[in-house]
Amino acid sequence: MKPTITIFTSLLLASSSVISQAPNSSIRELTILYTNDEHGWMEGMSPDQGAANLYQLWLEQEEYSVDGPFLVLSGGDNFTGPAISTWVQGESMVDLMNVMGYDASAVGNHEFDFGLDTLADRANQADYPYLSANMRWRENGESPVDLGILPYTVVSVNGLDIGIIGLSTTSTPYVTNPAYVQDLAFTDYETAVRQTMEQLEGTDLQIIVAHVCMNELETLIRDIQDLGIDLAGGGHCNELLAKEIGNTVILGGGFHFTAYAKTSFVFNLENRQIVSKDFGTSRNRGATANASIETIVTRWADSASDSLNEILAYSARQKARGDGLEQLIIDTWLEAYPDADIAVTNMGGVRTNLPEGEVTLSHIVNILPFANTIISVVVTGQVILEALDRGGRPIVAGLDRRGQRWIFSRTGEPLQRNQEYTLLLNSFMYAGGDNFGRIQEANPNGFDTGVNYRQPFVDWLKNQRSTSRNPLRF
Repeated sequence: MKPTITIFTSLLLASSSVISQAPNSSIRELTILYTNDEHGWMEGMSPDQGAANLYQLWLEQEEYSVDGPFLVLSGGDNFTGPAISTWVQGESMVDLMNVMGYDASAVGNHEFDFGLDTLADRANQADYPYLSANMRWRENGESPVDLGILPYTVVSVNGLDIGIIGLSTTSTPYVTNPAYVQDLAFTDYETAVRQTMEQLEGTDLQIIVAHVCMNELETLIRDIQDLGIDLAGGGHCNELLAKEIGNTVILGGGFHFTAYAKTSFVFNLENRQIVSKDFGTSRNRGATANASIETIVTRWADSASDSLNEILAYSARQKARGDGLEQLIIDTWLEAYPDADIAVTNMGGVRTNLPEGEVTLSHIVNILPFANTIISVVVTGQVILEALDRGGRPIVAGLDRRGQRWIFSRTGEPLQRNQEYTLLLNSFMYAGGDNFGRIQEANPNGFDTGVNYRQPFVDWLKNQRSTSRNPLRF
């Protein structure tokens, strides 16, 4: 099967013959390969969609070479996802991206999932820079270069100097653990870009890599057409697209290595103009796994296999997100903490499905990949209701599923607004993630159990003593 590719072409001069008429020394070609929201899926969401397949597709379809006229860019969220990356806090992904030849990555919200010290370690490990021009220390307004985060970089490829500006979503304080980024501010995109462009005077091409959804990114590009940005890539919302707004190419590389976007430029150094450009998207289909990349993936998979391959249970069927899996997980919290009355988690804290058949620790890390701990806090029913109204799509133990939005305690009694309850929630939510800060506002003295939010579920699965002949049934 041949990979599918969509290409759009824009000729900026009257004819392609213009290219051949220009002196060879003045014409430069550049191809940009773009991914985003990789989330650690180096092994692939299916056996033929891993990073090794994508790399081979680049070699065959794009004639990619790390030493050729290419830039490889990411829109961020490289790390958190399957156990092969989460278990080692993204170290495996940076190793992989180094070998694949990435030249820069935006800083996504999930780059903060393991704390600032780990982010600094990953930035130091990377052969490419992590970029965010709108991320500043609250104390002094400076870019956090001490963490290894730069506002921009300039890369020279094939005689072209390319300025690359990074952006992080302004929602970062609410979509990562707020405690990790409380000392950082995420300023508006346009101001950051305009200030940074002053540093890129004299570069041949100007590019933005942004962990920003397309609706916001397209608005930004329309507002800064006067700056002459040549390309802007997005992220965060897992979109796959290639289009043009004014003279700016807009790319979205999909997610989890299942696809990529690309742009090719032909540039004339004599008049410092783009002669032509084409852009498109391609699915990660039809390529065999590249042996050198597969070796790296296998090495990281093997390094964690002893602990992560422990079989915890056998399941008679898949238990899907949105089909009671979230409820099952927080029910195990209540079982582990019998003095608690209610438990709540957020949809985003549960990332994938419980599989049919063998259930290993690796599967559970995939489902619950974050470093969240369980917080126990006493608040009134009124506060819980206010938090639910303000927060983002929670799942509540004891939720009435008969069409009424009401809450019951573990005893089955309706929630009383003036009564105090012991509530369990994850540390991301308690710190204000997903706009759930009302709980901490009401009681800032919640008790951090220090127990990872996946551990009660792991213990419960083991305690069921299921086998292939007597599997879990839901």
